[in-house]
Amino acid sequence: MIPPVVVVGGGLAGIATALRLQAADVQVVLVESRRKLGGRATSFVDPRDGATLDNCQHVVMGCCTHLLDLYERLGVAHLIQWHPTIHWANPPGDPDAITPGWCPSPGHFAGSFLRARFLSGGAKRAVAQAMWKIIRLGREGRHQWRGRPFSDFLSGVKQPREAIEKFWDPVVTSACNLPSASVDAFHALLVFQQGFLQDAWSPVMGLASVPLIALYDPAIEMLESGGGSLRLGESVLGLNFDGRRVTGVVTDEGSIDCSSVVCAVPPDRLAKLCSATMTAADTRLTHLGEVAFSPILGVHLFFDQAVLATPHLVLPGRATHWLFDKGVDSDGRHHVHAVVSAAYEWMDLDEPEIVRRVMEDIAWALPGTRGLVPSAARAVKEKRATFACTPGIDAIRPTASRDGIRGGIENLFLAGDWCATGWPATMEGAVRSGDMAAAALLGNEFKACDVPAAPLARLLGL
Repeated sequence: MIPPVVVVGGGLAGIATALRLQAADVQVVLVESRRKLGGRATSFVDPRDGATLDNCQHVVMGCCTHLLDLYERLGVAHLIQWHPTIHWANPPGDPDAITPGWCPSPGHFAGSFLRARFLSGGAKRAVAQAMWKIIRLGREGRHQWRGRPFSDFLSGVKQPREAIEKFWDPVVTSACNLPSASVDAFHALLVFQQGFLQDAWSPVMGLASVPLIALYDPAIEMLESGGGSLRLGESVLGLNFDGRRVTGVVTDEGSIDCSSVVCAVPPDRLAKLCSATMTAADTRLTHLGEVAFSPILGVHLFFDQAVLATPHLVLPGRATHWLFDKGVDSDGRHHVHAVVSAAYEWMDLDEPEIVRRVMEDIAWALPGTRGLVPSAARAVKEKRATFACTPGIDAIRPTASRDGIRGGIENLFLAGDWCATGWPATMEGAVRSGDMAAAALLGNEFKACDVPAAPLARLLGL
């Protein structure tokens, strides 16, 4: 009997890998140290009051084709609520609404952007000129910026401080979890080219209408009913290696023989599973310790009255980047989820100070809330939320399978958003990595199902 393929890690990358392999009639064992699926994009039960809270607000966009395909196969796509309009705070006035209009792409945001008041006329002209440069760069031009900070590009197209602080940084920091001065320009340019400019559907934002963990419940049934095995709450301690192949996975409950293994865990976790002999045998494992991380802070706030008049709100130029209206809970409390990306300066703060700072930003964005005090609050720190997509990172991001020229461990496959997907640290990148690992294991060519550029955008170079 052929041993199963063992997938280590039950985050989005591991789920995607396992379901792709099972669909190809491969026997799969999925091992996850937690007692739930989802990894960093999941939910937890707050021991203070028993409420189910997301560890952070995760967003899907129209361009996230592989993630949306996974949701379709899980039967949960209907649980995503779509928001074509993005609301930007502009106190003391009402928020600006940035929404696709009648102009053909890449000009679909032109009308609402020109009407927006959160930027001065000079800043808007500078942004428009930079957007034209981004459009004309095309894919080849984007590659030429790989390995340099996005701030170099912004400086080259003469962006004023106002435009950087109120537009470029809010978008880039939210998408890549790093500000423009720290993120690799290639990935920031990808966000604008593929996520905002090429067509009117790609930038549409989707939010889960249920706790994130509910999106993964069908995966458990699909794996088990399809003959696979799911081992939750079981920790992998190491990999058995015979000098050429991985022969088994060692856990705190025993050993699992395997025909191949897919490690869908973060790089620091993978480094602990691999012996020095394995690292010497596979160049993909030699840079695991060089991958840095960027934190995200999520703050759940509960109020006795409504706070947001819009489903979400961008806070340009503030330390708190987003507010999301999570509705009214079973106790009648109005739930607001505040998000701080690249939250390095927040990680050492205690919860009262975090809440105080977030409430200052809310009072700035919504002056009518000044003096309002939440009836309850819960700050969730994700210190290793994403890999840091800094200049030069792509040189050490590993491929799903071994290099046919330099060799490597033939039945070891890697997945995770930090792997070489061509995307920054996103849920979409995680799912793509799982699809890539499954394709490599099955001997198939990976084919990305990207949203096609609109005709005019394609003509202009996107």
